[in-house]
Amino acid sequence: MHRIVVVAVPPLNTFDLAIPGLIFGGVQVDGRPAYDIRVCTADPGILASDTGLDVHVRDGLEAVDAADTVMVTGGAGRDDVPTVVLDALRSAAAAGKRVASICTGAFVLAEAGLLEGRRATTYWAKSDQFRRRYPDVVLEPDVLFVDDGLVLTSAGLAAGIDLCLHIVRSDHGAAAANAVARLAVVAPVRPGGQAQFIETPLPAETGTSLAATRAWALQRLDQPLTLDDLARHARHSVRTLTRRFRAETALSPLQWLLHQRINRARELLESTDLPMDLVAARSGMGSADSLRQHLTRRVGLTPSAYRRSFTRLPSRQ
Repeated sequence: MHRIVVVAVPPLNTFDLAIPGLIFGGVQVDGRPAYDIRVCTADPGILASDTGLDVHVRDGLEAVDAADTVMVTGGAGRDDVPTVVLDALRSAAAAGKRVASICTGAFVLAEAGLLEGRRATTYWAKSDQFRRRYPDVVLEPDVLFVDDGLVLTSAGLAAGIDLCLHIVRSDHGAAAANAVARLAVVAPVRPGGQAQFIETPLPAETGTSLAATRAWALQRLDQPLTLDDLARHARHSVRTLTRRFRAETALSPLQWLLHQRINRARELLESTDLPMDLVAARSGMGSADSLRQHLTRRVGLTPSAYRRSFTRLPSRQ
């Protein structure tokens, strides 16, 4: 199994700390768990959290030595991270391990010097503090997560879920990521560049969530859904639907549909050997030409090249 070690840096946010176990713990390959997840800290024992709950962490930093991926949570922007934590992270990066952070864990990676000259993100409310302290980091404060090769960072709270799902997709493909998203009852993989917060609050009306309509649409991606179809299901006008869709997803309804259809196409390319016209039809992309155009624009690969690179089918002798 791929070994993931989470380094907990007080003060902790218990939600952030729970995310890796929630997501990676639900991934299975050939009926077996795909990840082994452990939590460690500089001083094992009872750790305080900023939510008022105490957390008992049994393992020390020696666990990092056996990790394939090292994730950091907590810290809350503190500037006195223990030197032993920073040294452990530097050693992990020097050994070629994948290193990632959730929320203010980015401060810890930056303090260790692992983000210098790299693109990164953190919780938006801490971005000014981060920028002042680490001017050599290319901070992208408005995105959900940043994948800069072997170093990955996420924004606050639920953006950590998006980062972990992105890692699952990278390791095991779209089908595995979508399966664990369904298991955890969270949104399917969202693009890292999506905005992490919306300035305009949801309208103060009853029934504001469009989650049911989005779930309905996900079951019908192969059908020619229109704005009118979505509005009819949500029982809203097109104008209200569009406003609420942007408030909840930062995307227009049609942009959201296109993103989900590309995700479905990627899943089919990875997990089936269907002809391209059938992949296009089942994902709602219309034609093989349309599939090629949109996939190339999104990921920089034609459907055939994407399938060769990311197929999860057993090789044929």
